[in-house]
Amino acid sequence: MSTSLIIAILIGATVLTNAQISYPQTRRVGVADTIHGTIVTDPYRWLENDRDPEVEAWVAEQAKTTESYLLKIPYRYRVLDRLHTLTNFVRYSAPWHRAGITFYYKNTGAQNHNVLYMKRDGSSEAEVLLDPNTFSEDGTVGLAFASESLDGKYLAFGKTEGGSDWNDIYIIDLSTKQILPEVIKWTKNSGVSWHEGGFYYSRYQASDGKEKSLTEKNSYQLVMYHKLGTAQDSDQLIFSDPDHPEQFVGCYVLERSEYLIRYVRQGASDGNEIYVRPLREQSAPWKKIFASTTTSFYPSHDEKGTLYGTSTDGAPNGKVVRIADPLGAASFETVIAERENVLDAVSYASGRMFLTWMIHVHHEVEIADMKGKVIGKIELPGLGTVSGFGGELEDTTLYYTFTAHTYPTTIFEYTVATGASRVWQKVEAKFDPEQFAAEQVFVTSKDGTRIPMFILSLKGLPKTGTAPTILYGYGGFNVSLYPSFNANLIPWLEQGGVVAIANLRGGGEYGEAWHKAGMRTQKQNVFDDAIACAEWLISHTITQPGLLAINGGSNGGLLVGAVVNQRPDLFRVAVPEVGVMDMLRFQLFTIGWNWQADYGEITNSDEFKAMYAYSPYHQLRENVNYPSTMIMTADHDDRVVPAHSFKYAAMLQHVYKGDRPMLLRVQIKSGHGAVNRDKQLEGVADKYSFMWYEMGVTPSY
Repeated sequence: MSTSLIIAILIGATVLTNAQISYPQTRRVGVADTIHGTIVTDPYRWLENDRDPEVEAWVAEQAKTTESYLLKIPYRYRVLDRLHTLTNFVRYSAPWHRAGITFYYKNTGAQNHNVLYMKRDGSSEAEVLLDPNTFSEDGTVGLAFASESLDGKYLAFGKTEGGSDWNDIYIIDLSTKQILPEVIKWTKNSGVSWHEGGFYYSRYQASDGKEKSLTEKNSYQLVMYHKLGTAQDSDQLIFSDPDHPEQFVGCYVLERSEYLIRYVRQGASDGNEIYVRPLREQSAPWKKIFASTTTSFYPSHDEKGTLYGTSTDGAPNGKVVRIADPLGAASFETVIAERENVLDAVSYASGRMFLTWMIHVHHEVEIADMKGKVIGKIELPGLGTVSGFGGELEDTTLYYTFTAHTYPTTIFEYTVATGASRVWQKVEAKFDPEQFAAEQVFVTSKDGTRIPMFILSLKGLPKTGTAPTILYGYGGFNVSLYPSFNANLIPWLEQGGVVAIANLRGGGEYGEAWHKAGMRTQKQNVFDDAIACAEWLISHTITQPGLLAINGGSNGGLLVGAVVNQRPDLFRVAVPEVGVMDMLRFQLFTIGWNWQADYGEITNSDEFKAMYAYSPYHQLRENVNYPSTMIMTADHDDRVVPAHSFKYAAMLQHVYKGDRPMLLRVQIKSGHGAVNRDKQLEGVADKYSFMWYEMGVTPSY
C-alpha cells in the first residue's frame, strides 16, 4: 500500500515574513509516501515528535509569535473580564440517587472544577465528597468520572492530569471519606462497573517509559476485575484479544442483573458485538448475542432476566428491543419500533421507559410501560434539549435537565406517580437571556439536502449584512449539536454579533442515515453543507465575507481546514481548534485508529482518494488568499495529537505570502478540552478578540 521514501534529510530552512509577522524558522524535510500510486509529500513529519527538543523549541517560538500578535489587541483582557463576569453564576448537575444517598455536582460560579456533593436520606445538609479544585495548585488535575457502588459504600473516581485522556482510578470510602491505598493506572476510555466487592474496568498495558505517552498508539485493551483492598498487580484478567489490537472492549453489570455483559467494537467498524455469561460462573463460556460491523445493540436494562436495549439493526433511527433468554435462544423482540424521528435516549425507572425523541434538532419525551405501550408524555418548557432520568429502578422521583439556546439549563424534579414536574434548580444568571433570539432555518445544500441551522442574535437585530458572524459546525461521528444555553456566546452576541450553528450531515440529528451521508467517501457532503450555510448567511444579508468567521473543534477543526481550503473567499477569519488536519496519518496515534469508522482507511484506494482530496494539511496551496487563521491546540491533547495542528500551521505559514496572520496558539497543560474554567475562558477571549481584530470590529469593552 505505502512505501516511505526519505528523499533528503533537509530541503531548507525558511523564514516566512509579511508586513506584520516574522514567523519562526521551520525546516522542510524530504519525506514522501507512495500510496495507491500517488506520491504524497510530508515535509513536516518531524513535527509529529512533540517531545523532541527541536519541536519543543519550535512550539515555544510559535507561542511567542502568537502572543506578540495578540498583545496588540487592546480589548483582549477586557473581553476575558467580561467572560468571567458572565459565567460567574451557581451551576448544578441533575442529582442521582443510590442506596440512600443523593449525589450531585455544584459550581459556585468561579471555581475551575465542579465539586461533587453527597447528601444522605434524612440529612438536612449536603457535604462535599470530592473537590477537584484541591487536586493541584494550578488547577490542571481534574475529576474525569465518579461511580458509586450499588450498596452505597464506596465510590470510584478518575483523576486526569493536564487534560489528558489517561485516568488514574481511586476509591473513596463513603462512610469515612478516606481514600483506599490502591490506585488503578493505565486506564483510558474506561469507567468502572461495580460488582460485589470490586469493579470491572478496561486498561492498556504499561508502556516502556515511566510516563504515559501522549502520542503512542493505544492498542490491545484489556478487561480486568479489581477487588477492593488489593493491589492492581493482583487484578483478575477477564478478557483479552491479542489477535485484534484495534478495538474497544469492556464489561459491565446492570442493576439487579445476573449477567456479565461484554461489548466489543472494532476500530474501523460502525457496529459492535455483545456477549453475555452468568455473572457468578467465571468459567462459563461467553455467548454472543449480537454482532454487526454496521449496526449496534447496547443492553441497558435487566427486567427480571430479560435484557432491554437500543439497536439500529434494521432501524437506522433506533428502536428498543428485548431478549427474554439471552443465555438460551436469544431472539430479539421489538418493544418500541423505529419511527420517522430519532430515538436519542432511553432511561428506565419505576417499571417505565422514558423515551427521548429527536425531532428536527429538539427533544420530546414519552413514557411507556415495559411492553412498549405509550402511557404519557413529559411537558417541556419549549423546544430544546433534555437529559437525565437516571437513578435506581425503584425510584419514584427522578431528575432531568432542560436547556435551549436562550433557556439557561434548568433542573426539574419529576414525580412518577403524578407525572408532575417542578423546578429543582434554576440558573440565576447575571444577564437577561430574553434579550436574545434563536431562529432555526433550513439551508439547501449542493445536492438538494435541507440542512438545519440555528441563528443566534440579539432580538430584532437588523439584517443589513453587517453583523460579525461565527459559523460553527461539527458534522461527524453521529454527534448531534443540540440546542443548549452557552454563556460563553454572550460577549459575541451582545455586541451585535451572530452565531450560526449548522447541523451538518455526519452528525446524528436525523439518525444513522444522516450520519452515513457524511462519512468515509461521502465526507465531502459535510463540507458542501457548511459552504452552503456560509453562502446562505451572506445571501440572506446576515453578514458578508469580510465579517464571517468559521470555527469548530476536533472533527470540527477538520471541517474548518477543509472548508477554508475549498472556499477561502467566503471567510475573513478561520479558527480550527484541536483539529484532525492530516487525514493520512491520524490512525497512527493514540486512538486515531478508531476514527477509521468515520473517515475511512487509506488501505482502501477509494477512501484514500476521498481523504487525500480534502485533507487540510495536504491541500494547502500557494497563491491563495486564505482568511486570517489562528490554529488552536493543546500540549496534552492525546486524542487529536497536536502534531496535526503543528504540521498544518507550518504548511500554512509556508504557502501563504500575504499580510494576514497565520498563528498557532498552544494551550499549556491542557488536553482535547480545556482543562479548567480559567483556561477555557482564556481561549474563548483570545478567539473572539482575534476574530474582531481581523474583521476590523472594535467591541465596546
